Amino acid sequence: MSSQDNNQIELVEKLKSLFETEILKHELFRDALTVIVKRDRILDLMKHLKEVQGYDMLVSLTAVDYLKMEKSPRFAVVYHLRAMKTGQRVRIKVPISENDSKIESLTSLWKVANWLEREAWEMYGIEFLNHPDMRRLLTPDTFTNYPLRKDYPLRGKGEREVILPEGT
Repeated sequence: MSSQDNNQIELVEKLKSLFETEILKHELFRDALTVIVKRDRILDLMKHLKEVQGYDMLVSLTAVDYLKMEKSPRFAVVYHLRAMKTGQRVRIKVPISENDSKIESLTSLWKVANWLEREAWEMYGIEFLNHPDMRRLLTPDTFTNYPLRKDYPLRGKGEREVILPEGT
């Protein structure tokens, strides 16, 4: 077992000791650690990862729609963190139901979360509670759909049916 594997196992054990009821499971696949957690104390868990464990960089934040996989709950919010000093990485997944697609914002920990959370909200409809500026980035303010959801039609919901005047 490599030292990286040992570090990842130690991290899981530390998280389990502090957030016992929030850790649903963990997976180690191709040297990549994924920890699946409940959303209840996501801000506390991420603060611990940043301030105590040294995962000081939020590399990415996105959502996944499992509709076609018939997985429940339908969505997951996925965070990729990196410890700049050691190069260690960890993926945190948070299952989110379609009927209650809200999770706490991480903008108080990482400024980059501002844009990433806005994109996830705009594309998937995941609401980030206590976000300081939840407004659209990529679509018009009047847009009301979530284009990266698996049930969104490939041709859009009327956006492409605009009839242009002759001669244009």
